[in-house]
Formats: sequence, C-alpha cells, structure tokens
Amino acid sequence: MTDWNHGMDPTQQPSLDDGMQSPYEPELGTLPSSGNDEETVNKTGTTTIGIATDDGVIVATDRRASLGGRFVSNKNVQKVEQIHPTAALTLVGSVGGAQSFIRSLRAEVNLYEVRRGGNISIPALATLAGNFARGGPFFAINPILGGVDEDGSHVFSIDPAGGVMKDDYTVTGSGLTVAYGTLESQYEDDLSMEEARTVAADAVSAAAERDTGSGNGLVIAEVDQEGVEIDTYEYDDLL
Repeated sequence: MTDWNHGMDPTQQPSLDDGMQSPYEPELGTLPSSGNDEETVNKTGTTTIGIATDDGVIVATDRRASLGGRFVSNKNVQKVEQIHPTAALTLVGSVGGAQSFIRSLRAEVNLYEVRRGGNISIPALATLAGNFARGGPFFAINPILGGVDEDGSHVFSIDPAGGVMKDDYTVTGSGLTVAYGTLESQYEDDLSMEEARTVAADAVSAAAERDTGSGNGLVIAEVDQEGVEIDTYEYDDLL
C-alpha cells in the first residue's frame, strides 16, 4: 500500500503550499480569475453622452478603441448602435463584451415584438439591460440607453453591477469627468435637438483633449418617434 503521508511530519498540519486549498477561498459569490490579460483586451475607453429633449434624444460618442488604454487600436469605432425601433445603446468597456450585450438585447427586443405584437417600452428595456449587465457574462460595460416611446424621451445609464439610473443627461466612460463639466455648463431644460447635438459634441471634444481613451471624431445618434439616425462627424463639423 502506498503511504501518501510518506516524508511528512504527522504532527505538522499541511500548508497551502502542500496543495491544501484555503477553506475561505474562493469567497461566496466570486469566480476564479478568467486569466484575461487586460493589456490585450480591446477597450473603447470612451466618452459617451446621452441628452433627453422634448423632441427626442441625442446620444454621442467618440470613435477610439485602445489596448489597455495605452495604444490606439482603432480610430473608427461606431460606439452607438440601434437596438430598438426608437432606441440606441452605446458601447463602453471591452469591445467584445459590449457587442455581445447589444446582440443579446436586440434578440430580446425582437422576441418581445413577436410575442406581444408591439415594441417594449424604454423603461422596461432599461430594466432588462440592467438585469443582463448584472447576471450575464459581459465584461466591463457601462452603456447609455437613449430612447423615445409614448411617454416621451428617456436617457438611462447602466452600470456594470446592473444599476439603472434615469436622468435628463448622463455621461459614461473614461472621459466623463471632463465631459460632465462641459455638459453641465451648457445644458438647459429647453434644448432643441440641434442644440443638444452641439452641446454633446462640445463635451466629447473637451474630453478628447485630456482623456487618452477618447478621440478621433464623433458618432451621434438622433432618436425620435420616427426612428434612429446615426451619423459620423469630425469635431469641426458641429463646433
């Protein structure tokens, strides 16, 4: 019979180095590290802005993606996508996670329409997005949802833990501190869609001056009762 204890002092407790797992790890509710190398993950870094007006919603983003926030890997990323006949969602965080998140939400929106014979409301869509962010396998996302339904214009930010917060305007991404300062100095309750577009562009432009994860122009989605229109701009086109 093999003596598995051979060579060990029977009076000495085995240590973690001897292969014994600590009874306190992993902690309840945690998962082992996936081993992802943060430096090689394509991230949008980003500055994304949503502004609700009486006539619709403006959602604006920059166009830069980076590796680990240090190297610009792409200068022409569309960081806002239509996910609903009258709603758009931004990409913030890892590109793969954000793209998967958008595909999942689009599928749910389509299923709702088929089953119910109508479009899901924007607040309900925001709640669904929060549930997905909290419970799904999406890596480091912090999107903005902007949409219009029969109750008016809506802007929601969705945090990585699934928190859903509605506001008249919001900013997410690595450039948010600079963008918020510009946005709050120019925002007014009665902005037109054109004025909101200019304010959003100015805020993204200001963030791009200081945030290495933001830059290379703008993508702007204009959302109203008629649908979603997404266009690409340079800063000089709007400022």
